[in-house]
Amino acid sequence: MDFDISWLLLGLPVAFGLGWLASRFDLRQLRLENRRAPKAYFRGLNFLLNEQQDQAIDSFIEAVQNDPDTSELHFALGNLFRRRGEYERAVRVHQHLLSRGDLSVDDRHRAHHALALDYLRAGLLDRAEAALLKLEGTRFEPEARLALLANYERSRDWEHAANVAKKLEDSDQGSFSGRLAHYQCEQALSLLAAHETDRARALIEQAMQGAPSAPRPRILLAQLLAQHGQHQEALAILGKIRELAASAMPLVAPLLAQGAIAADKVTEVLAMLQAHYLETPSIDVLEAIVTLEQQQGVSSQEARSWYLRHLEREPSLVAAAHWIAGEKLEHEQFHPLVQRALDHAVKPLTRYRCAACGFEAKQHFWNCPGCQAWDSYPTRRVEEL
Repeated sequence: MDFDISWLLLGLPVAFGLGWLASRFDLRQLRLENRRAPKAYFRGLNFLLNEQQDQAIDSFIEAVQNDPDTSELHFALGNLFRRRGEYERAVRVHQHLLSRGDLSVDDRHRAHHALALDYLRAGLLDRAEAALLKLEGTRFEPEARLALLANYERSRDWEHAANVAKKLEDSDQGSFSGRLAHYQCEQALSLLAAHETDRARALIEQAMQGAPSAPRPRILLAQLLAQHGQHQEALAILGKIRELAASAMPLVAPLLAQGAIAADKVTEVLAMLQAHYLETPSIDVLEAIVTLEQQQGVSSQEARSWYLRHLEREPSLVAAAHWIAGEKLEHEQFHPLVQRALDHAVKPLTRYRCAACGFEAKQHFWNCPGCQAWDSYPTRRVEEL
């Protein structure tokens, strides 16, 4: 059968017309999809700026459905879920990103970082650690190490925290010597509880070398020496704190008083405390002075006159309560009632308050139990702030 070329001539215009129609349909569909995605994205952004997070999430979900290959929308959606506390949904979004084969290397690292933050906020510390360790050698390494440091602090893994702090210090990410000294002190306390005194002392001495002006390692070493009857050595270490970290003297004063009595060095320590008090008045230093003066044989009334001197310098309900406690009132039978009322009123004033979160405690903490901040407790009590 002969081929009729007329059919070819007729078919070419038809094929061209069909192709043109198909291209027009595809372009229209593409324009429609592209128009929808930006509108949904910008609508979500507008909701986000107006702090309408529920509507923002709905808009971003719509944008992701219209263009599932857009990684930026996935990141925005995952971050929104995390901010709202919907950690499971945030994890799913970031895991979906990591499962994509077309994801760039940088976006893959970014997704690992976001996933680690999801796990941290959700309290899944072991998973967070695994995700953060994968970011070594990437551009997210500094942020990952800081997050890893927070992770180890929360789990009280002081050894690993110390290793990360050393890496951050070596890479010029800031000064972590003070934080590292705290980690070494925490490790030392654990070793002391296990009766490994030599290892504990070695760690404390490392902390003193790394952070010479940090008071905590010196206080810890002085306490350790005092427990072993080495009171003279303990006093020498505590005396250095006045030169290196004078602001910590309110914490050191009670230990100095105890050590002075045990080592028979009352006169020398009393002179040092009196000199410091004249420069920087403090209730704790004041109480140590009164204790040591009475130890020297000074009458109770004369020793307690220091409380009156303090009241001349500044109003203090704590000092007033201490002074009245040793005085005889005109109606002495009512003294216990008055004293009980004063002691009750004074209690809140003798606490320590975290400067970061306001958490109050009877004792001084190096690491706030409320917000986990380091060195956020002033060494002076609430009344003196």
